[in-house]
Amino acid sequence: MRAIGIILAGGNNHRMRELSNKRAIAAMPVAGSYRSIDFALSNMSNSHVQKVAVLTQYNSRSLNEHLSSSKWWDFGRKQGGLYIFTPTVTAENSFWYRGTADAIWQNLDWLKQSHEPYVVIASGDGIYKMDYNKVLEYHIDKKADITIVCKEMPEGTDMSRFGVVKIDHTGRILDFDEKPVATDARMASCGIYVIRRRQLIELIEKCAQEDRFDFVRDILIRYKNIKKIFAYQMDTYWNSISSVESYYETNMDFLKPEIRNYFLREYPEIYSKVQDLPPAKFNAGSDVKNSLVASGCIINGTVENSVLFKKVFVGNNCIIKNSIILNDVYLGDNTCIENCIVESRDTIRANSRYVGEDGIKIVVEKNERYIM
Repeated sequence: MRAIGIILAGGNNHRMRELSNKRAIAAMPVAGSYRSIDFALSNMSNSHVQKVAVLTQYNSRSLNEHLSSSKWWDFGRKQGGLYIFTPTVTAENSFWYRGTADAIWQNLDWLKQSHEPYVVIASGDGIYKMDYNKVLEYHIDKKADITIVCKEMPEGTDMSRFGVVKIDHTGRILDFDEKPVATDARMASCGIYVIRRRQLIELIEKCAQEDRFDFVRDILIRYKNIKKIFAYQMDTYWNSISSVESYYETNMDFLKPEIRNYFLREYPEIYSKVQDLPPAKFNAGSDVKNSLVASGCIINGTVENSVLFKKVFVGNNCIIKNSIILNDVYLGDNTCIENCIVESRDTIRANSRYVGEDGIKIVVEKNERYIM
């Protein structure tokens, strides 16, 4: 593909509440065995984008560990490969990334030293499958300056967490509103952009000169009436895990057979870092219905309509319903968990009860199980 890739994975989001206290949103576990960033990386690999930069910043240790080897996404190559860029103090600059445009500006030399004519920019928190070649073909066909991948959201969707666009009959974007308080528009920006590399360099340099730091606000919205910005509409599954509610909803979507098969069984595949863990073990007396149970789990109780990530231990007589249990959680005997997200590496003591009655409850147990 005649493009390089940039994955924006450095941001923080207070809508994730306690879940983003110790990890970047792009490192959030999804669907039992994946991380959020796996979807963007797999799409890059499957689209034959051979050179990809991941821009990390906030709570990046977990994400950097996950990206420590590029072979899982087939980026272990002589030409191109996977680049991890964190904020770096230099003689000219001592700032952390102050926004998405500033993050690209601080790594502008990488863009200038590349030779591919186009750039695909993607967010690290999107859950979807996409062939970026089709977006690039649309971009060239429309003679666009910038192409934004968009999706029409169903009625009742909270649009305040998206960038919202309005388009004309040709697909050109007429208006762009970032996270509006109220709107009747249903077309959401998916945080995926295609732009010519030289034009991106020019726009980023102009932003830096004017002390502007945000790619959406200071480039897309500011230039919407000057540049030809088009919308490429996708009609397959897409969601962004930008809030606790959307994170919960996305994981629950994987319990639907059509979505689970689309991501886990249909070509092209989604790749992730593989851990050598034994298969899940279901002991006598366990009862599991409509759930995803990852490798390394040991189940003794009842699990229903839930997603259990790697190395979860479920004690005797436990009841887990409509919940997400993150990695390496120990659930003591007679525990009841319902409508909850249990943070990773928690030890839930025996006879505990957690029920999310007014929305999704996040369970974080402070304990001394790990001495570090």
